[in-house]
Parts: sequence; C-alpha cells; structure tokens
Amino acid sequence: MVVRKESKNRRYLGSRRWGAGNIKNRRGKGSRGGVGKSGKKHWFTYIVKYAPERIRAKGFSKWDKKVLKTIDLDKVSKLARKNDSQKPVIELKGYKVLGDGSLSKPAVIKASSFSKSAEEKIKGAGGEAQKI
Repeated sequence: MVVRKESKNRRYLGSRRWGAGNIKNRRGKGSRGGVGKSGKKHWFTYIVKYAPERIRAKGFSKWDKKVLKTIDLDKVSKLARKNDSQKPVIELKGYKVLGDGSLSKPAVIKASSFSKSAEEKIKGAGGEAQKI
C-alpha cells in the first residue's frame, strides 16, 4: 500500500501569514532578494563589482565561440631566429599575430589571423603572411 504524505503547506492553512511572522513582513517583492530574476536590487552591487558584463545583456551567446590566442612579432622573430633555414616557415594555428615589435629575419608565417600593422611589418621585412 502506498504511504501518502501530507503536503507541507497544509500546516499553514488557516493561518494569516504562512509562517512569515508579522503581517508587515513579506509584503512586496523585495523579500525575494536572491531568487532568480526577482529582487535584482539586492544583487546590483554584486553585479556591478564582479560581473559588469551582465548589465544590459540580452539574447544568447554562442557556446562554442572560438577565441584566438595572440602573439607579438617579437616572439615570432625569436622563433624565426631559432630556425637555421634562410626563410623559415612558422605555423601558428589558432593564433592572431599582432604588430608589436619587429621581424628581424624574413619568414613565411602561417597563422589564423593577422593585424594590419603585423602584415605590413612582415612584408616590409621580406616575409609572407599566409592565413590558415
């Protein structure tokens, strides 16, 4: 035989405020401070300090968004110097090459993306910038 339990709200039937204490308590929506989207005023200072990107955010963001890592021309130049060939080929899949620094040796650089200044500096040094 199935044992049936009474629902928890049965004990509050007949009482005036359902365990809220004084009649003044739980009057408005301000009492729901931490529950879901209601009572945002209680979380506003937290959002401003720790998650400002959530303010005025609408819609959905793509969960598999690919963010490229960045690398400067100085680091690429060090990689080119380590290679002994005349025009070394450097492959940087998943990287965006930024134009900070200079390229000391002409090289063929294959990367996912380049900034405009990086492309100009690579071509100026006698190298090639190829997008993967």
